[in-house]
Amino acid sequence: MDLCSVAAGRAGGYFELEVSTWDYAAGLLLVREAGGRVTTVEGEELGLVAGKTSILAGGPQSAGELIQALAE
Repeated sequence: MDLCSVAAGRAGGYFELEVSTWDYAAGLLLVREAGGRVTTVEGEELGLVAGKTSILAGGPQSAGELIQALAE
């Protein structure tokens, strides 16, 4: 639901440090189709991966700002 809020523009961004693929797969598609960006919290491209990963989603600009803020 958090990723749906990002895709709809109701939330500026979202991140989580440990998620499984089934927790974010549909939301990843929605955010990307809405023109947003989905990466790991380190800023690496995120696809469907086995095991746990981190996730960060936002608009094209806000995602970059979130990555920088988390790095600090």
